[in-house]
Amino acid sequence: MPLVSPEVGILIGSKSDYPLVKKVEDVFAFFGVSWEISVASAHRTPDDVVAYVNNAPKRGIKVLVAAAGLSAALPGVVAAHTRLPVIGIPVNAGTVGGLDALLSVAQMPPGVPVASVGIDGVKNAALFAVRILALVREDLAGKLDAWSKKEEDAVRTARNDLEGAHSAPGEAFTL
Repeated sequence: MPLVSPEVGILIGSKSDYPLVKKVEDVFAFFGVSWEISVASAHRTPDDVVAYVNNAPKRGIKVLVAAAGLSAALPGVVAAHTRLPVIGIPVNAGTVGGLDALLSVAQMPPGVPVASVGIDGVKNAALFAVRILALVREDLAGKLDAWSKKEEDAVRTARNDLEGAHSAPGEAFTL
């Protein structure tokens, strides 16, 4: 069986971010998107970050995701070395609940764009990467519709469960 080139490259600043970022698996599996994760630090191994980013397009990567906490410099360093879209995931680390990382990712200087999701927003980062890939992969459009329907059904099921558990007999709730 031939190896599939990754479409999404995910960089994390340290191995401690792996359990959080590993949550992309469910999203990417649903959509049939190939991906890889690597560890490289903007501060401790900056040359490794640059080498990874420079080689990413040659390996077929079309979107880069970078997750980091505290100063969260990694997404910006990645974006400074590529034309590929970069999605930053600010990680809840340190003493201020990830707010420092969120501000670092969101406040990039002009000319170094990074799309930021919320703190620990792995699911939204994965879905945003899928939407970017859908620009060139027509098969993803129907899967995006199916994902939205699945999410919609989950909300309606939760509402029905809650209403059934808390309604008085004969009482009805309508939207």
